[in-house]
Amino acid sequence: MTDHSTQQRRTPPKPGVPDAPAAVPAVFSTPAVVASCVGFVLIGVLQALYGPAIPALREEFGLSPSAAGLGLSAHFVGGVAGVLLFDRLYGRIGNRRILGTSYLLMAIGAAAFALAPNWPLALTAALLAGVGFGGIDYGLNQLFAVGFGHRSTAMLNILNAHFGIGAILGPALIGTAGADRYPTVFLAFALTTLPLLLCLRGVSDHTPHPTAPRTATPARTRALRSVLAVFVTLYVLHVGIEAGVGGWEPTHLETAGYSAAMAATATSGYWLMMTVGRFLVAPLALRFSPQTIITVSCAGMTASLLLAAIPPLAPYAYAAVGLFIAPIFPTGLPWLHRAAPTARRAGALVIAASMAGGVAAGPSLGKVIEWSGVNAVPLLLSAISATCLAATLWLTRTTRTPTTPEHTRTAL
Repeated sequence: MTDHSTQQRRTPPKPGVPDAPAAVPAVFSTPAVVASCVGFVLIGVLQALYGPAIPALREEFGLSPSAAGLGLSAHFVGGVAGVLLFDRLYGRIGNRRILGTSYLLMAIGAAAFALAPNWPLALTAALLAGVGFGGIDYGLNQLFAVGFGHRSTAMLNILNAHFGIGAILGPALIGTAGADRYPTVFLAFALTTLPLLLCLRGVSDHTPHPTAPRTATPARTRALRSVLAVFVTLYVLHVGIEAGVGGWEPTHLETAGYSAAMAATATSGYWLMMTVGRFLVAPLALRFSPQTIITVSCAGMTASLLLAAIPPLAPYAYAAVGLFIAPIFPTGLPWLHRAAPTARRAGALVIAASMAGGVAAGPSLGKVIEWSGVNAVPLLLSAISATCLAATLWLTRTTRTPTTPEHTRTAL
């Protein structure tokens, strides 16, 4: 009681200084931070399970490559719906209820996907699991963005690094159990999700909102809309690349002459490098701007995808793609918060739009496979990556303003 009242008396005199340390205990307890990271491990597992399961799904349900890719697309459609739904509910109902509902929907959907007797029901189940996925993805990213002040960029990279840990485990689990036993893996995933409901007491039901923006002129409003549109483009395309590599790397490597086990292991390596990249960027984010980090990431990602078209280099090139793509999603969010005055709504829109890239990746790459063969996939993805680089350079030039640490804290 004494510490709390003292902290309240100390907060007003220096608005920029105490916000960051006070935000952490106000939003999360330490066990809740750990549980949030575990939650991101689980959503990483779920997203990464669909790709390695494609061969078994095609055999069981008699699917074409593009039809099998719809499983991951249904997951992302549900993710978009989950982000938009829970953005509407954010601030109206408690954070615990939002996250708890998301975990339940994800577990129920995963179990239903495992037990589905036909492909339409399996797609419906993937959609339901995706709604929960979207709620967790949006909810925890939003809470971390407002709960850690000037450390948000580093903490968001750490949070999203745990997504990569799960994405490593997903293909490894399928590879160990065998693709034909994917139902067992999905059921185990559903059961593992449920204990996280017990950790939600450590999450505050009410969180601070970003500082209200100053009144903007019509010209500035139009400029900000353009910035937001390009951010949306960047997120749509880079998540399309992320999902495309994760979903179709095994098929491409098998076509290039690698064994199924080697292809699954290499896919795990891709997700491993994504995880490593995010942990590496956490300290770098305190020294380099988001613009610099994302520009280097897009350039390296483009070069790596071009190298992936060369069969002997393909597994290593895909691993490099994981390393370079890693920081884009979490590092871009604080940049967006500083560039757009309506930071919370803009963040929800960008996260939802990023999932649209995952929606399009499955069937689009499936069509490329049917028309041009698997070998065309890395070249297509490299062209998309070059577009990401162009978008980043435009955003860097357009949003270039003197930014002080205090400004950063206020924007977040």
